[in-house]
Amino acid sequence: MDLFFATFLTGTALLLAGACLLWNGKPVAAVLKGFPRSRRAALVGMSVASAWFLYLVTQLGEADFGAFSRQLLVGFGLIAVLSYFYVREFLAVRSFCILYLLVAAVLLGAAWMQEPATRLFLVTLVYVGIVLALYFAVVPYRLRDFFDWLFAREARTRVLGGIFFAYGLLLNLIAVTY
Repeated sequence: MDLFFATFLTGTALLLAGACLLWNGKPVAAVLKGFPRSRRAALVGMSVASAWFLYLVTQLGEADFGAFSRQLLVGFGLIAVLSYFYVREFLAVRSFCILYLLVAAVLLGAAWMQEPATRLFLVTLVYVGIVLALYFAVVPYRLRDFFDWLFAREARTRVLGGIFFAYGLLLNLIAVTY
């Protein structure tokens, strides 16, 4: 993926998320409040994250423990399957944190060795997301608390939606102009 598509897709995702939060309908609040403990979201998130991660394990070179890729594949595959059955609490949050970290690696790879003016806003957002993903992976119940706080007042939701929407516009503008 090149920097244009990485920036444009990230900006478009932020535009969509911002539009949903600006609209702030009852379905948006219900979906986001139910997300942390959703079994369906956990199944989808863990399946996609596990498949992607296990694919990356099969691509390991000799310097990255590639000689043990089969053992790693079996071990991590077992952990992924068993976590769905034994770590049910907030598994959706953890699985989407894993997915975000995998996506962040792709986005940072697209921005690698590019002009600073073209990658600064994307990379800043990605690093903030990495910190949040690591935090919510460790204490996933805080995402539930955040959603409760966010939807307690309509103004909070609209402000966050406006921030997402404006940053998405900025990223799309940067993608198109550079």
